[in-house]
Amino acid sequence: MIPVPRSGIFERVEGIEAAESVPGVTEIQITARLHDYVAAWPEGSSYLGFIFARADSAAEVEKALREAHARLQFRLSPRLAVEHPATGKIAT
Repeated sequence: MIPVPRSGIFERVEGIEAAESVPGVTEIQITARLHDYVAAWPEGSSYLGFIFARADSAAEVEKALREAHARLQFRLSPRLAVEHPATGKIAT
């Protein structure tokens, strides 16, 4: 599971090809929708996607997952504060 590094609007992900080239990585799925707001834990409850790997040992799989994750760069922009038209409260 690819955690949300910080809350914001998901703009893009870079480095997918580099992450896929890590030995043992079999697939990378980005499931977050572009331009949607994503919240980091503990406020959030979802992930940006998933990295799948296969190797001869759990340690090799973990190494591949960590290396692939390190090659991914998620671009998030801040969510703008907006005043609710009925209540006048600022939502961020």
